[in-house]
Amino acid sequence: MNIIITGASKGIGKAIAAEFAAAGNTILLCSRGEKSLYDAVAELQTQYPESIIKGQVADMANKDEVKSFAQWCLKQGSPDVLVNNAGQYLPGAVHEEEDGVLEQMIETNLYSAYHLTRALVPAMIEAKKGHIFNICSIASLQAYANGGSYSISKFALLGFSKNLREELKPKGVKVTAVCPGATMSASWDGASIDPYRIMEAADIAKMVFAASNLSPMAVVEDIIMRPQLGDL
Repeated sequence: MNIIITGASKGIGKAIAAEFAAAGNTILLCSRGEKSLYDAVAELQTQYPESIIKGQVADMANKDEVKSFAQWCLKQGSPDVLVNNAGQYLPGAVHEEEDGVLEQMIETNLYSAYHLTRALVPAMIEAKKGHIFNICSIASLQAYANGGSYSISKFALLGFSKNLREELKPKGVKVTAVCPGATMSASWDGASIDPYRIMEAADIAKMVFAASNLSPMAVVEDIIMRPQLGDL
């Protein structure tokens, strides 16, 4: 299968890539950082030699780069699984955050998924199969202090997921919204936190992989995951 994952050089994206690579697939990755992306590609290819791992640098907040990445992916074959994982976290309060933060969060966390999905989904519809995973957040479900424009963008991504699900279900294409709580990723870099208080990126990856392996007659519409002891 052809598996496309955005924001895949580290954290949840990289963990999802590893999960699918372990099963022997073609994995197509992107990230903004060239070195981190190709380091991840090399690491995964060495660890999972039975899979094909490729990467292309792309800033998913840039519409032109999204379209270029999509065309590159389509040249590799029809997409089977798309994981819209690229995103950015900037904390703040709506009335205090700097001007432009909302635009930045929407471009990175929503438009990236919107434009890439629109470019790739016609091939899925033609094949009458495929699965789109949008990595949302607990912040998509519940407002919280210091969520600001990040939370707004994640609420929007969940809304996008729900609309997309309704549009694509008669066409054989599945859509799953993934809403993880606190997960060890770049968002928590520098934070002093008990590792037993936060989920591992591999936890999210295992659930995405499991949901992708159901029969064509079933879909997991939403995956909600939290640390065992609750939200941080």
